[in-house]
Amino acid sequence: MVTQAKGKGPEPLSAARDRRVRTDGDLRKLLLKRPAGARDTAYTPGHDGWVGLAEYAEGFKQPAGAFSGAISDEFRRSAATTWRVGSTYNVRVQLVQYRQEENLAAADSAADLQYWAEKEAGTRSWTVPGTGDGMAYVHTAPDARPGYQPVYSAEAHAWRGDIVMQLWVFDTKPIPKEKIMDLAARQMGRL
Repeated sequence: MVTQAKGKGPEPLSAARDRRVRTDGDLRKLLLKRPAGARDTAYTPGHDGWVGLAEYAEGFKQPAGAFSGAISDEFRRSAATTWRVGSTYNVRVQLVQYRQEENLAAADSAADLQYWAEKEAGTRSWTVPGTGDGMAYVHTAPDARPGYQPVYSAEAHAWRGDIVMQLWVFDTKPIPKEKIMDLAARQMGRL
């Protein structure tokens, strides 16, 4: 039989050390900040940085299934930011938060995104340091459509607690591993 410990319990965490205080606040404040000189992209998601469930689901190949899946997964809210540097380099960062009362939807969501990222032809992948199972991907084969410049992409997906990080980079030239790894590590460091 184990005896009960005596004395006072530990002090509560300060707001600076309690991750839950940060993630229950304004999710937009956890997004990476635009670099100096960056401009708006042609499409800015959501309204004032918030992305509603319907617009979030529209980003998938099967929006109706994504919508019902997000409801089942206890979608709570989403925030996103985008920026453009030069005329062709674009970044989109999205944080999606789940209630997670019935299942670990954040981990499942990140795993689903990773599964689809790995299926693209010419994909190289690396573990994002400090995330456990977060992954970054560089797609070496561009999306080449007649009449348009080829577009290269890279992406990273990871989760921490009840939040999934989704990060995409697009450019007309190949995206170096260092660029997606740096963005992913910095974004995860903010969570």
